[in-house]
Amino acid sequence: MTDARAAAPGGRLRAEIHEQPDVANHLLVAGPPVLEAVAAEVRRRGIGLVVIAARGTSDHAAVYAQYVLGARNGLTVALAAPSLVTLYGASPHYGNALVIGLSQSGRSPDVVGVMAAARAQGALTLSITNDPGSPLAMAAEHRMDLAAGEERSVAATKTYTAELLAVAMLSAALDDEGAWAQLEGVPQALARSLDAEGDAARIAADQAGLDRAVVLGRGFGYATAREWSLKLKEVAQLWADPYSAADFAHGPVALLAPGSAVFANVAVGPARNALLDPVRALIRDVDADVLVLSDDPEARAVGRWSLAVPALPEWLGPIAAIVPAQLHAMHLAIARGLDPERPRGLRKVTETR
Repeated sequence: MTDARAAAPGGRLRAEIHEQPDVANHLLVAGPPVLEAVAAEVRRRGIGLVVIAARGTSDHAAVYAQYVLGARNGLTVALAAPSLVTLYGASPHYGNALVIGLSQSGRSPDVVGVMAAARAQGALTLSITNDPGSPLAMAAEHRMDLAAGEERSVAATKTYTAELLAVAMLSAALDDEGAWAQLEGVPQALARSLDAEGDAARIAADQAGLDRAVVLGRGFGYATAREWSLKLKEVAQLWADPYSAADFAHGPVALLAPGSAVFANVAVGPARNALLDPVRALIRDVDADVLVLSDDPEARAVGRWSLAVPALPEWLGPIAAIVPAQLHAMHLAIARGLDPERPRGLRKVTETR
């Protein structure tokens, strides 16, 4: 990238978004040995419970893991409450569990505290970070290096898709069933997702005056709704609330009025109609303005705006789906006169206790 392009609003962030296919290619080559070793230990110990400690963007990768490891591998996946360790001095009993620490930096003390406590109890521990020398990596028995390269933008992009891919690779290692062959299509899908940038920029220009939005997902795509919402908040300063479409129907739907903005991630699969039918109802009954992010042309045709996602098996879809959402958030920031490289009140590493 030239100095001029890097200095343009969003230049560095855009560059890191565009690095994601290469990061995925590298991870697919380098990552399997660590995850195969973890999977072998899970089988040897007969582990049925996974506990994941994470914060921020990494927490959304943990939500993805709940669906992937639950649906494909029959595992019960719980999200840790890190404050129990750091604020309350408690030491939950992790028992015969696989405890995973997910963190781009590996430096948040509360996530590190969960990992250290779990390892001290004899639980199987795995860190997934972009810094193999970080405190989180050092606290774990098994260490997965995302090797995404330095991520200088405050908003996490390439480290998020790398975390999703690492989770998917763990699922494949636990129960192959042809999964590794499906994973080989991820880098190409990421590259094709970048083609949505023109549409993302045009939609963002149309939405520059928005003051709030609801972001909906369901099933595997719920993690995408949460991460899309976070990117809209931190980069574009848009008050965007994420919901499972099922939870949204239990009360929050009453907040919508004609012209309310609804962003929906609709993927081909069992959750498709469970999300698309309520979206159609919001258009019909509330006159909502809907942006549909989808790998399904019929679903995209429902919305006022749409962003295309390349087709992947549903369980891998969130890895590619978030890329057009990242581009949308970046261009919305630019359309609103903001610098996506300088989110208000944020730093690259947030260390919570």
